[in-house]
Amino acid sequence: MKLVKLEEAQKFDNSEKCKVMEYPLNDKDINCATAKITGRYPDNGYCVNEECKELIYVIEGHGVLNKKNEVIHFNKGDVILIDKGEVYYWDAQCTIVMPCTPAWYPEQHKLIEE
Repeated sequence: MKLVKLEEAQKFDNSEKCKVMEYPLNDKDINCATAKITGRYPDNGYCVNEECKELIYVIEGHGVLNKKNEVIHFNKGDVILIDKGEVYYWDAQCTIVMPCTPAWYPEQHKLIEE
């Protein structure tokens, strides 16, 4: 069992519109972060996780998750599974919790210009 206190979380700004708090579990199989999204992320194009699945729980707010051929509207209390390899972008005003498996790492997260 492991407890990670809020004061141990590391703050990252993926962009001006996507602020992340990552909780250092130091586990290669799973990790957890929260994110506050306030607009479109990424600013242009799409993003993709090449190795990790993300399970999103919407703590507050609402928005749209845009895949290349699908638009998913979500609200507070909803859960979204983003599979590895899915290409998407956010357009939202929300706060989310996102555990990832295997543990998320920056090199597998790609931005796709379009």
